[in-house]
Amino acid sequence: MVEYLDAGCDWFAGCVGRRISGMSADAFSSEAVGLPRRRDRSFLRELERPSHVFRNIGPNWFAAVMGTGIVANVAALLPFEWAAAKELAIAPWALAVVLLVALVAATVAHWVRHPERARAHLSNPAMAPFYGCPPMALLTVGAGALLVATPLIGTHAAVVVDSALWGLGTALGLLTAVVVPALMIRRGDLDPRHTFATWLLPVVPPMVSASTGAALIPHLPTATLQQALLCGCYAMFGLSLVLSLLMVALLWFRLIYVDGGPPRMVPTLWIVLGPFGQSVTAVGLLGPHAAELVKAPYGTGLEAFGVVYGLPVWGFAIAWMAIAAVITLRALRRGLPFSLTWWSFTFPVGTVVTGTALLAVQTGARPFAWLAVCLFAFLLVAWAVAFANTLRTAWTGAAFLPAPAPRPSSGPADGSEVDRTPAATWRPFPSPASAPLP
Repeated sequence: MVEYLDAGCDWFAGCVGRRISGMSADAFSSEAVGLPRRRDRSFLRELERPSHVFRNIGPNWFAAVMGTGIVANVAALLPFEWAAAKELAIAPWALAVVLLVALVAATVAHWVRHPERARAHLSNPAMAPFYGCPPMALLTVGAGALLVATPLIGTHAAVVVDSALWGLGTALGLLTAVVVPALMIRRGDLDPRHTFATWLLPVVPPMVSASTGAALIPHLPTATLQQALLCGCYAMFGLSLVLSLLMVALLWFRLIYVDGGPPRMVPTLWIVLGPFGQSVTAVGLLGPHAAELVKAPYGTGLEAFGVVYGLPVWGFAIAWMAIAAVITLRALRRGLPFSLTWWSFTFPVGTVVTGTALLAVQTGARPFAWLAVCLFAFLLVAWAVAFANTLRTAWTGAAFLPAPAPRPSSGPADGSEVDRTPAATWRPFPSPASAPLP
């Protein structure tokens, strides 16, 4: 409305100014007549055009689906009979469904409009690992359909949805677990400064398939099919576990002998919790099915393996959580800018919560149950912070801008000073230009 009034004033001033002596068009401007000036647009103001939303959409956006869906799944697996928690869990699951559909559509638009940028993501050692996020997003939403949405859509529909998403997510997850590491090996120009916890993302999806596949076992029609799925889940458990251990070793080498990386990558240290928390969850969920479908003594042994393996690995996960928390707090004190890496505080923590809840059920230890509730409370806070900041930056358009290419890191992730003696600055490998971070 203001634009029309301004245009009308300018036109009227131009016509009358020719006839009325001593008056000019400026006398009829919006300022002269007291009209408000046009405000700068706030929605997507960081973008030149609204269509640029699709220019830099990458697979890292699917971390928001994972982080939202895990909130619903954790609420359903808490070791307490809280009916309200399961009913309220439908809301985050529905939100995860909406985000998944929207991001799939945005990704299709990205590949159609900007195919060169999309292909460049695969060759970027910083972005390529995030191709593990879409499979895990599919698996998380599918598991929620059976755990949470059954009262809403019915058991049959929930099984169909979960089966379809599990099949698609598992196929994509196995593909990323092989292709992304193979592409990274093929490059031949990486050094420890390129190593981040995000390298775990392409190898974790088979572990998520192993844990979420357990819920589908009883819905298969024959014992043969149930045994096949059970054995397949254990195989994916082993595949993902070994690859994850290799990646964690590379990350530990970087943290000890090089540095912690840029501050904006500090939240990704929490990703290490994912394969360990998810593995505890997987063996805990698969064990009871193994006891029924595998002949003795191996069936009962696999069920006991849920606790024998789960307890020590859970202990390491808690220790890593403490290490990551210390580094994160130091980085926060020095300024930790928001980016999509903040979603690393959600899904990995959620896997630790599910693992803790299952250990509470298997061991009967009450402290595990209450610890699961405390970790769930932390998960809710982390999700709220990540979601609110994502909405804020998406509204202004800043979230859709390409991430700046950082300089090669030369100090700890928390920004503190380091020793610059030759021994402290020693690098065992050549140092190519650092790739842009997501």
